[in-house]
Amino acid sequence: MLINASTVTASEPIKIGFVVKQPEEPWFQDEWKFAEIAAKEKGFTLVKIAAQSGEKVMSAIDNLSAQKAQGFVICTPDVKLGPGIVAKAKADGLKMMTVDDRLVDGAGKPIESVPYMGISASNIGKQVGESIASEAKRRGWDLKEVGAINVSFDQLPTSHDRTASAAEALVAAGLPRANVINAPEAKTDTENAFNAANIALTKNPQFKHWVAFGLNDEAVLGAVRAAEGRGINTQNMIGVGVGGSDSALNEFKKPAPTGFFGTVIISPKRHGQETSELVYEWIKTGKEPPLLTLTSGALATRADANQVREKLGLTAAK
Repeated sequence: MLINASTVTASEPIKIGFVVKQPEEPWFQDEWKFAEIAAKEKGFTLVKIAAQSGEKVMSAIDNLSAQKAQGFVICTPDVKLGPGIVAKAKADGLKMMTVDDRLVDGAGKPIESVPYMGISASNIGKQVGESIASEAKRRGWDLKEVGAINVSFDQLPTSHDRTASAAEALVAAGLPRANVINAPEAKTDTENAFNAANIALTKNPQFKHWVAFGLNDEAVLGAVRAAEGRGINTQNMIGVGVGGSDSALNEFKKPAPTGFFGTVIISPKRHGQETSELVYEWIKTGKEPPLLTLTSGALATRADANQVREKLGLTAAK
């Protein structure tokens, strides 16, 4: 067991912290929401803390200790704080589990002794690639004649893993590897993705049909807008993003379909509710959470976005 804090007595109230790095982001707000559901169902007190810096993380752990909490879930603003966070939690007698971003040691290697729930970037990317290949097949496209825009941001490992896996899935489905066009973006937003994709389209006029994938919905939306600007219409573009963002959902609401075919929605439900429940059981019974849990997502399209969101525990898009 990572932290040698004893389990609580039957009468002792359980208090658990949930520390996030970007409290303004909808993803973290949803994690908190699902953690609150766990608290209500299990009967423990949840303490929500925003910690946007290393200093605030250390202060948050001390704060939880002062409140007589027994453990916490954390998504840290800097994974390199790992050794310090582990030491601080141990000194304060708190059990801890990490979510979304995995702590690393001084050598940059994952701290495998800390229970962690994250998103499998490779599985997400594979889902994207397979979804694109399936839709291309449904349309009767010959994959040998299809260009694939990889809106890449390889300095972020998660992005590299997603896009590499998407490309592998397409190649496995019959797309020639030479047809994958790398389009590196400077930042992970729609404007930079547009610029990157525009260059790829300009340099490769030989393709009639195009597909696009990237780190997130914004990467793919940028590629779709660039394709539209060059007269590549909805029938000749298949883009699948990641995240189920508002921009993706708004795309589905447009009067006519666009080249943005779908998005793989990642659910914050397990990341908020299940992690909290696991830490609760750890405190109550001494049963340590699994050291590694990787989650995946679900494809949502214009036809079924609301149903997919509801299935994942998210509210329907307004």
